[in-house]
Amino acid sequence: MEAFLSTWLIPAAALVIGLGLGFALGRIIPGSTAGKVQQRLEDLQEQFSDYQHEVVTHFNTTASLVKKLTKSYQDVQDHLNSSANRLALDEITRQRLIAALKSEAPKPKRETPASTEAPKDYAPKDPNAPGALSGQSTKQNA
Repeated sequence: MEAFLSTWLIPAAALVIGLGLGFALGRIIPGSTAGKVQQRLEDLQEQFSDYQHEVVTHFNTTASLVKKLTKSYQDVQDHLNSSANRLALDEITRQRLIAALKSEAPKPKRETPASTEAPKDYAPKDPNAPGALSGQSTKQNA
């Protein structure tokens, strides 16, 4: 019986005590892997939130600046128009100045196509002219 006690019971008790101590030490030590991963996750979430806030702030500021730029451009155009009306010596000169100011206004870079019809992969022909597949020969025999 004593052989059974020393062979199985003492190692089993040592294993249980070792597991208990290992688990307790793992929970007590603050530098555990799970704690580091959780802290890293929280740091990344905070950085992402800060980044999102910076992006929103950037686009809001950009929109505000573009609005100011457009307003400034309009103010310059209005000033030039009123100056042309006041300072031009005669009506012809005034009309030319105003026309020149309007022609210098920025134009859209792309114009929309006049037709939305798909391009044809053949050359258009007169409706009454014979076609290549009409059976009539367009070549003259010599």
